[in-house]
Amino acid sequence: MNFSYWETKTWFSNIDYCIIGSGITGLNCALDLKKRFPNSRVLILERGILPNGASTKNAGFACFGSMSEILDDLKTHTEDEVVELVKKRVEGLKLLRQTIGDTRIGFREYGGYELFTSEDGNLFEECLSEIPRINALLKPVFGKEVFSKEKDDFNFRNIQKNLIFNRFEGQLNTGKMMDALLFKAQSAGIRILNNISVEEFSEAGDSVKINTDKLEFSVKKLLIATNGFASKLGIEEVKPARAQVLITKPIKDLEIKGTFHLDKGYYYFRNIDDRILLGGGRNLDFKTEETTEITQTSLIQNRLEEILKTTILPETQFEIDHRWSGIMGVGKQKKPIVKQLSENIYCGVRLGGMGVAIGSLVGKELSELIK
Repeated sequence: MNFSYWETKTWFSNIDYCIIGSGITGLNCALDLKKRFPNSRVLILERGILPNGASTKNAGFACFGSMSEILDDLKTHTEDEVVELVKKRVEGLKLLRQTIGDTRIGFREYGGYELFTSEDGNLFEECLSEIPRINALLKPVFGKEVFSKEKDDFNFRNIQKNLIFNRFEGQLNTGKMMDALLFKAQSAGIRILNNISVEEFSEAGDSVKINTDKLEFSVKKLLIATNGFASKLGIEEVKPARAQVLITKPIKDLEIKGTFHLDKGYYYFRNIDDRILLGGGRNLDFKTEETTEITQTSLIQNRLEEILKTTILPETQFEIDHRWSGIMGVGKQKKPIVKQLSENIYCGVRLGGMGVAIGSLVGKELSELIK
């Protein structure tokens, strides 16, 4: 690239902290670094025109785990580990709301519901029986009981007659959230460069040399916040997980309000602007969905439409307005990876499909690795 002297000096020289990824984690990391080191030069590199992982492509759930998800986590984590995970998600949402404000992120606390299919009677009964135990586990976090049984007043079809209600779950507008975070970062003097891909990096003494598809330059510290794309930068504990989504055109007199989980959280839907947004289905083909390709498949999109027709909107005419995909970062454990990789390189990745909830906190924790 033919960069001028001015461009090189202004954007690529004397960089104290370079962050890869301008999603929730990267932006919160940058904001915390700038707060703690106000005279530092902070640069964020983003491969997409907009944040290219899941930060602007998720469903906008302000959630911390449905009943069946928590029970599933307890099969591979201790009770203390699960409580700590939930606590971090709650703290992350609180930090996000404090950082930007509920109005600017379109936050609404309508509550969340878990639906169980007609075939999932045993799972439903198991979840019902575990409500007292899980509420007792989570009471130190919330101070009140979280889950309860509620009647289905939404006229869903092909599900159990009762739902499990989570009084603390909310929803937000992902676009507004990221726009506000980007504005806050730029107002703080943080430089963000889009459409630039990091291809490799290496330590050289007390600095890190970064090779991108546009140029090479050096920085003092490198922080990786690419989540679902982390394996491309050598962090093998993180695997990509594509999440496919669709949204309907506006539906007259839509009465569905809240966030909804179905089939152990593999499907999820909500209301937004008199529409239904529905996503999920990677359990239909885990192998194919372990990808960073931001595309859709007919297998999953057809299943999403089928769920709309047979379960969510069985007596309502609707049209699909738009479809998209986002890339999450998952692994064998749900706990995010926030650690120092070498003398001058750090990472905050593996948000486990809970990026909206935990991303702000992971970004802050990533920043705090810098002393």
